[in-house]
Amino acid sequence: QVQLVESGGGLVQAGGSLRLSCAASGGTFSSYAMAWFRQAPGKEREFVASINWRGGSTYYADSVKGRFTISRDNAKNTVYLQMNSLKPEDTAVYYCAARRSVAASIKEGEYSYWGQGTQVTVSS
Repeated sequence: QVQLVESGGGLVQAGGSLRLSCAASGGTFSSYAMAWFRQAPGKEREFVASINWRGGSTYYADSVKGRFTISRDNAKNTVYLQMNSLKPEDTAVYYCAARRSVAASIKEGEYSYWGQGTQVTVSS
């Protein structure tokens, strides 16, 4: 069973950048597809980005396409989310998720393991 710990959140001005990290332990990291989801206050959790086991396939929500980049380093058991050109509407708690499959998915229900989340706040 894999454990996930996110880091890198914080407060940033609109137009700024942040890089989130998610460190995995307790499992064979390369056996898992990984994803980022987010939940804004008063809203349901939504898909942000996902990546397959090797990093060769990535998927993005339309709202972040062209601004966010998901990547992974299997040697470091870590997945990243580089967020550029941040907007106030990106403010949310960001969650890392793992799916025991080589294939990535955009569906929340297909991820079995979740981190506790890291807060990202974008000021206008």
